[in-house]
Amino acid sequence: MSASRPSSDGPAKRRRGAAAAGSSAAGITLRPWTAHKPLTRERIGQPTQVLQDCVERFVPAVDWLGGGGRDPEAAAERQADALLSANAGMLREMRVEANVQRRAGRAGICFRPSTRIGAVPLRSPVSGRPDHGLVIEPRISWRSAGDLFCGTGFRVVPELLPLPDMPQSERRVPPWVLSSVVVERLERMLDTLRRRFVTQEADVRAPKGTVLWDQYARTRLPVGRALEVPCRYPDLREDADLRAAIAWTARRHRDALASQLDAGAVVRALMSRFDRIVQRLSGVVARMPPASLRRAWQSQPLAAGVFRDGLRAIDWTVEERGLAGLTELSGLAWRLDMEVFFESWVEAVAEHVARRHGAVLSRGRRNETRVPLSWKPPSLGSQQSLLPDLVIQRPGLALVIDAKYKRHATQIESLGWQGVDERIREEHRNDLLQALAYSTLFDAPRVVSCLAYPAAPVHWEALREAGRSVARTTVPARGRQVELILMSVPLSGQAAEAGQDIEAILRG
Repeated sequence: MSASRPSSDGPAKRRRGAAAAGSSAAGITLRPWTAHKPLTRERIGQPTQVLQDCVERFVPAVDWLGGGGRDPEAAAERQADALLSANAGMLREMRVEANVQRRAGRAGICFRPSTRIGAVPLRSPVSGRPDHGLVIEPRISWRSAGDLFCGTGFRVVPELLPLPDMPQSERRVPPWVLSSVVVERLERMLDTLRRRFVTQEADVRAPKGTVLWDQYARTRLPVGRALEVPCRYPDLREDADLRAAIAWTARRHRDALASQLDAGAVVRALMSRFDRIVQRLSGVVARMPPASLRRAWQSQPLAAGVFRDGLRAIDWTVEERGLAGLTELSGLAWRLDMEVFFESWVEAVAEHVARRHGAVLSRGRRNETRVPLSWKPPSLGSQQSLLPDLVIQRPGLALVIDAKYKRHATQIESLGWQGVDERIREEHRNDLLQALAYSTLFDAPRVVSCLAYPAAPVHWEALREAGRSVARTTVPARGRQVELILMSVPLSGQAAEAGQDIEAILRG
């Protein structure tokens, strides 16, 4: 996910020089984008614990919170209880279950994260300050987060939380991940920016508003400027200061991204979006908003949350803040639901395949695949509809894809059906029954119901070489062929590569 700064004096250095020169011409002074070391567990330090989504971890309380007195374990156990009580709401928001346990005589906290990743501060029950932190990383490694975000069209980006900074955070020039959040907020802010009345003072030939007679008598008439009447009047116009701040923020990110072109297509895509914002504000002089002006904006009773989000994005840029917990990113609290992100990635792969084969793609995200269920009597009905994630249709074929951010396919492939935990087997049975239910919704001669599970790119390549990236079976049905498929989808960021198995299914 990180993009390291080149050490040579080649094209990358010239690009940084050009970016700095361009920013100076716009009246903006940029500091160079600094390179960062990966944020490893050692670098995060003792206050912050690192977890993986859906992976249980036991953290000894003495090692994390310390202990004292004659019985350090008992003291640490009390501190752990107090820490969980003080942060119950935060843990619930991150969908993390936690409880104090003793293992091999040692007191500690057993964390059980869900599929939500991110970084949040934890308040100390002793000091009341956010002295501790929790970072949850993806359990399945991806080749390039930049390619993945770009491949999904930035449909899903990290959600930044209005929380205190993470402990041991570092103020840095925002990298491309923060830029992906900022550009979306600026675009929405510009789309909803409305004109407002501002008080204007100017000389006019036809008096309007309040005529400043004292100025007129002292400074206009004595010098023969009788037709220049100074007036104060309300004028309907767009907020010039806010537009100047948006222009500055867009230029700041665009110019900083110019030094990160080696990160790939994601940076070029983001630069294009910032360029479009700058073009929309052509003629506006970009200015960094002073702290007093930003405080005034924040104190106004803004009706739409889009303005509050946009103002926060401007603040982050002025303060040069980044995200916490992923490689060089540190500072701001954030979260991202990997289930939603994986569904978005599978949708991007399906879009690529559908375009290549002239097929029609329907998306559950847009309610295009929803099929209502009619219960009789209605009061006794449970689930009201079926909603597959994706449906690819072409003459004679309906391919239903349901994305599951689970490790079922990988675990079953490596351990065998009898080797996996009973809980996983039960969840997998439910997934299969859901896929079979979806197969009954379509009346095509060939119906394929597919469960798509994530895989690390390296593991997927090994599975594909062994011919094990897809497992299929045929379900007997009257007058048609129903196929049930388990498929691994690599988190590679390359839709053409990840879509090879789906293309093979369409070809029959």
